[in-house]
Amino acid sequence: MSGFSRTRRDLPFETPALSVANCRRVAAVSGVYDALVSVAMLAGRPLLSRLFAVPLPEPPIHADLNGIFLLAVAFGYVIPFRQPDSAAGRTYLWVMGPLLKGLGAAAFVLDYIVRHSPASFLLFAASDGALALLTLWALTS
Repeated sequence: MSGFSRTRRDLPFETPALSVANCRRVAAVSGVYDALVSVAMLAGRPLLSRLFAVPLPEPPIHADLNGIFLLAVAFGYVIPFRQPDSAAGRTYLWVMGPLLKGLGAAAFVLDYIVRHSPASFLLFAASDGALALLTLWALTS
């Protein structure tokens, strides 16, 4: 060590095995969830419109872009699924879980309260909120 002491930053990052497994599970569930919603937005828009009793979006490009965004997010979950204990994997989970899904859930609730969006949209608030909390639990356990 030639006179240098090791700091906490120099030590290798170790994640407990249970946390790694939980992060991998959360990445899988979140990736599948986002992929399914993406496919529904891109290919099943008329069905979604009927299920949620809302008109089709105008112009349709907004729903297309949201679907493409969700597909990219879903593919991104490959990183934490394959490398749940890496800095990249854990960062992706933090950004897409507690941050994005947590803020998304809050946005759905606020939109329901302020703009009177359909109550059926609260399903997205519940699912995004649950995934945000599940991801937070996996990252901190």
